[in-house]
Amino acid sequence: MTAPNPIPRPLDHLTGFGTPGHAALIGRDGTLDYDALDAAVGRLAAALLAGGLVVGDRVASWLPKSREACLLPLAAARAGVIHVPVNPALRHAQAAHILRDSGAALLITGKQRLDSFEKDECPAGCRVWLEEDVRAAGSAAEPLGPSGHDPDMLAAILYTSGSTGWPKGVMLSHANLWLGAIGVAHYLGLRPEDRTLCVLPLSFDYGQNQLLSTWAAGACAVPLDYLTARDVVRGVAKHRITTLAGVPPLWVQLVEAEWPADAAASLRRVTNSGGALTRDLIGKLKQLFVNADIYPMYGLTEAFRSTWLEPSLVDAHPDSMGRAIPFAEILVVRPDGGLARDDEPGELVHAGPLVAKGYWRDPERTAERFRPAPRASSYGGTAVWSGDTVRRDAAGLHYFVGRDDEMIKVSGNRISPTEIEDAAIASGATVEAVAVGASDPRLGQRIILVARGVGAEEDKLLLYFKSQMPSFMIPSKIIWQPELPRNANGKLDRAAIRQGLVA
Repeated sequence: MTAPNPIPRPLDHLTGFGTPGHAALIGRDGTLDYDALDAAVGRLAAALLAGGLVVGDRVASWLPKSREACLLPLAAARAGVIHVPVNPALRHAQAAHILRDSGAALLITGKQRLDSFEKDECPAGCRVWLEEDVRAAGSAAEPLGPSGHDPDMLAAILYTSGSTGWPKGVMLSHANLWLGAIGVAHYLGLRPEDRTLCVLPLSFDYGQNQLLSTWAAGACAVPLDYLTARDVVRGVAKHRITTLAGVPPLWVQLVEAEWPADAAASLRRVTNSGGALTRDLIGKLKQLFVNADIYPMYGLTEAFRSTWLEPSLVDAHPDSMGRAIPFAEILVVRPDGGLARDDEPGELVHAGPLVAKGYWRDPERTAERFRPAPRASSYGGTAVWSGDTVRRDAAGLHYFVGRDDEMIKVSGNRISPTEIEDAAIASGATVEAVAVGASDPRLGQRIILVARGVGAEEDKLLLYFKSQMPSFMIPSKIIWQPELPRNANGKLDRAAIRQGLVA
């Protein structure tokens, strides 16, 4: 692939990067070549506008990896509306929050998910289209041609957990998503002959980029909803997959699975984000996927992707996050605002055109995270101050030191401790609780819930979590204490609780 084009264009123009007749999307509904992909995107965009949506409206999707789910990021962009994908693993309460917070005018989902809403939980102002109705409307519409929208206009709101409270919506423009797709396709060296197995959720920025970067390279995307590692192995074997993206807990499962030799040998690249790969896991990946390059990466939804490590450097620097990706400027900044010296820890600050537009309808939290770039920045403008502490060595490679906030990351999912704690209290089993992340070799982290009480209500608490929360938010362990420690201000002393768990 040629060097990335720095000029952003409307996101829906990605359908024009492939060769007519070449497969663009292979799913359970059949295969679309690039001509058919462009036409399907145009028909779905036309159906959205014919259904009463206007430019700037939000359309939410709560779907498995169906054809419509894959088309919506581009179809919404072509129609000029803003796509709000909802993770299919979320339960009705989290989905309802996203619909309310985004002000979604339309939800596209299936009947089973729609029926999971409790009375009046789905916002009154949000219309609902079932997936089969959308498919029928799209098949009959006259397709819209490629749009001429301003690349700075919003294309998507991706919801990600904050350090406190409910998930917050990150506003992404056409340019953010376009440049992310072009840049990733470039540094991964994707080619038209490649096939990407899309196993990550499409509501996840890393998951959505599986589609967009593949299409930016004129290659073929194969979406897969999987239950077990064996399903992924079968998908790789069936479709002769060359590219697979994952998070560390998935890689742990995949290296333990049985692989046909020809399936493992078909992979040419494996990419990782959502947590660091260990030296041991890197070794197992290299032993299993003998023809594949390994691409460790670091990212945050507020700027999509920040760094990548060249495969040639993985053996010598397995703990490194690498260097800035195309279109990103990465600075390591001291508390006084100056640049850190080599090997001096500092906050990772990301500047450049991948920086998102802030948090949806949340100026207070936007002002906390999106601030003027440091004086040393060559881009200037607004930067994302990540809250993560890193260091940069003399060769310009970055290394993760620690996370300043209290987020818990389970199987690549960022989880707010407050959301877990609020659910524990809502169950009626306890009146106070603190959620803490503990290291886990398979999951990255697991959730430990410290609750006030004597344990008699544990069954009630677990039943509530299983009925109301996605599986990755269910605590793996509950510790009951008669009283929880407090600080001088009378607040729960999280640091003391965490220290007590590791003591």
